[in-house]
Amino acid sequence: MEFSEHIKTANVEDVVLRRPFHPPTKGTLCVTGHHLIFSNRGGDSALELLLRNIDAIEKRPSASSGTITLKCKDLRVLQLDIPGMEECLNVASSIEFLSSLETVSEMYPFFYRPPGLSLQDQWGLSSTEQRYTQMKEISSNRPVQRVRWRLSHVNRDYAVCPSYPPDVIVPHSVDDETLAKVARFRQGGRFPVLCYYHRKTDTVIMRSSQPLTGANKKRCKEDELLLQAVIDGSELGYIIDTRSNQQAQQARMTGGGFESKSFYKGWKRLHRQLDKGKVLQESLTKLVEACGDHSHSVDRWLSKLENSKWLSHVQTALSTAGLLAECVERDGHSVLVHGSEGTDMTLLVSSLAQLILDPGSRTLAGFLGLLEKEWVQAGHPFHQRCTHSAYSHVRLRHEAPVFVLLLDCVWQLARQFPLAMGFSEPLLLRLAKEVYASEYGTFLCNSDQERCVTGVKERTHCLFRFLLRPGERQRYFNPLYEPNELAIWPSVQPPSLELWKGLFLQWTDDALHLVEAQEMIQNLVNRCRWDLGDEVENPDG
Repeated sequence: MEFSEHIKTANVEDVVLRRPFHPPTKGTLCVTGHHLIFSNRGGDSALELLLRNIDAIEKRPSASSGTITLKCKDLRVLQLDIPGMEECLNVASSIEFLSSLETVSEMYPFFYRPPGLSLQDQWGLSSTEQRYTQMKEISSNRPVQRVRWRLSHVNRDYAVCPSYPPDVIVPHSVDDETLAKVARFRQGGRFPVLCYYHRKTDTVIMRSSQPLTGANKKRCKEDELLLQAVIDGSELGYIIDTRSNQQAQQARMTGGGFESKSFYKGWKRLHRQLDKGKVLQESLTKLVEACGDHSHSVDRWLSKLENSKWLSHVQTALSTAGLLAECVERDGHSVLVHGSEGTDMTLLVSSLAQLILDPGSRTLAGFLGLLEKEWVQAGHPFHQRCTHSAYSHVRLRHEAPVFVLLLDCVWQLARQFPLAMGFSEPLLLRLAKEVYASEYGTFLCNSDQERCVTGVKERTHCLFRFLLRPGERQRYFNPLYEPNELAIWPSVQPPSLELWKGLFLQWTDDALHLVEAQEMIQNLVNRCRWDLGDEVENPDG
């Protein structure tokens, strides 16, 4: 596509830009295929905004001029005062079209070529095969030497499960033919796979989608065999269903369902309802609306915050993850977690549980590796979920800020355990922005298969690898970090949870003081370490 065909007016002079933290500035506005660029009178670029970042456009034309208000996915609100009604309408029309491109290969990551990076570089951080090798090394130190797990290539052509990666880790005693039969019994083909091995108790976390038992309570003996192989003679395993018991029962009427106690002996099912989809999207919208309410009534603000129910979603997610971690760490039992599709709340809960249990996931590199494994490779549909954010008047069926909810829960963990995380809040803020609009290809598409078909790994750069470069790593490292080999158990009582001001109030005056405080802490710690001769070349150790 020729982007120039959709740019009706490329440049406008004497435009006034109004934005947070800056006085109104007059300059030149330029519309390109992927960016909105504003240069002030001195010729300096005062703003370079990815058009993909724009969530909603409001225009107010008059006889001789017009105003365009841009509400961004990173929650900024910008205003452009444009001389000339025609110019105003032309600019607004161009932005509306170019900010909502649907063809993946036309998006900016396919055109972005940063200095110092090469498309020949390795795209991701690690593969399933590399993680399996590490797991074997860990488990080989156990007293029992029998191999319980294997690396399966059953999905190498994505025919068994379109949303899984080519390689998965499964029980050693279950062959690929059996896996293929299990996949036909699970929604979307997402059969149970291992996502975390807990060395302390020799137990695992598995994840999947719901079984397709339907109203007739269909069985799949291969599925039952697979889950029996997971607990391998243990007395008990837990299935954590991220739906209520009523929702799971209702799912049977549409072909879904849950594991029956009669056929899955040794497994105990626990239900923990986590809202998703439209409910979660509306919650975010209400929260952002409350944060944008500039009335001086504290009661009104608190009422809006409570009515958004966002912190209730945070509480439920952390509580469910804590339950999962407790089953593994304290009770010594393996866990299978799933809801219906297994691509949203399942990944949320498994990720948070691993942060609670696994000190390796709390380093900067470990956390990015966790996101790659549990979200990018495991098939979270980023393109469907993150088309719009909180401001858009368009509401698509599949939109939901599940990944933003994850980042908020991680922020809550980091706030309660400020020394336990090897990364800082700026990393979480960066990820919250990148998931909606990015120069990198990491969050494009809905699955590993789609990224292969569209050439994402060959034609775009990987965000996670960029963030681990020395200069970037230092920016996102937590200067207070002290490695902790123990599990961290978050409090989920209401007084223990706070609004994430760094994200939801980042464009208010108070946010400036937060940024200044973070910079002072970083400089102070770096100076102390330098004085002590403790170099910080490799913050992850």
